[in-house]
Amino acid sequence: MRAHKTLLPFLFKTAALAGIAAMTTLSTAALAADDVSLYTTREPKLIQPLLDAFTKDTGITVNTVFVKDGLIERVKAEGDKSPADVLMTVDIGNLLDLVEADVTQPIESKVLNETIPANLRGPEWYSLSLRDRVAYVAKDLDVSAITYEALADPKWKGKVCIRSGQHPYNTALIAAMIAHNGAEATENWLRNVKNNLGRKAAGGDRDVARDILGGICDIGIANAYYVGRMKNAEPGTDNRKWGDAIKVVRPTFASADSKGTHVNISGAAVAKYAPNKENAVKLLEYLVSEKAQGLYANANYEYPIREGVKLDPVIASFGPLVVDPLPLTEIAKHRKQASELVDKVGFNN
Repeated sequence: MRAHKTLLPFLFKTAALAGIAAMTTLSTAALAADDVSLYTTREPKLIQPLLDAFTKDTGITVNTVFVKDGLIERVKAEGDKSPADVLMTVDIGNLLDLVEADVTQPIESKVLNETIPANLRGPEWYSLSLRDRVAYVAKDLDVSAITYEALADPKWKGKVCIRSGQHPYNTALIAAMIAHNGAEATENWLRNVKNNLGRKAAGGDRDVARDILGGICDIGIANAYYVGRMKNAEPGTDNRKWGDAIKVVRPTFASADSKGTHVNISGAAVAKYAPNKENAVKLLEYLVSEKAQGLYANANYEYPIREGVKLDPVIASFGPLVVDPLPLTEIAKHRKQASELVDKVGFNN
């Protein structure tokens, strides 16, 4: 049947609009193919050098969204319309919370599975860098080895500094102590460490170094990467003075069959409804590449997940890192109990 001549302009216009719509859809899809969206609780400036390198090497643009708080709530609210491809955070507890909230998905990646040790990954989450929880020790003290348990020794009475016991860095360490030694022994340990505090458990990790310089304490527990920042700071600055006042000793667990230092992580997962899943996997694989791991080590002073990566000289001076082989998932099981013990013994009071 032939169209009525009065309908021809309308049909031509409709066909043209449909063609434009199709072209728009196609160009949007093509654009999406060159993008990946990252939701991160990490300060963007800390990881921007890695993302810039990824874009330069792959041509894939990273759309970064910094979510300081409420990452799970945001992704859940967006549902299957969420543009998030990769979810990145720090602390194993925060990462596993994403998995338990059902906002991630499992992926298959030979690169990730071969690069990341089994105790530092899961089907839906991957560690990207390590944060070893070490002892800051006054530089003139004759201490070259120590266990975490030894911080409860009365010889350290009034000489220990540490941040809040409820901080995720410390609840993870306490959870590891529970996993190794049991809840009762860990409670006694916490009470004795509290008795050894030279000041209230508060502040940040760099404050431990500050207070060692100030003579308030002789030893404390904090993350190693802060020392990289302090010792690489400009001479004469407070950070440099604090860093120069301490040395780093990597503790181990006295009761562990395989001696190793407790680590926490920065890590990531692919979002459940990732519209660019292929690019999401590419980004994660890139972040464990030798190049990206070198940037982690020399820009953020975090310990690389990949073996054989050249370290910042300050971090290298601490010696090889032997990681506690206890799976992070096993540690994470005890987070709630660790937090309850902190309150029970009044650690922060």
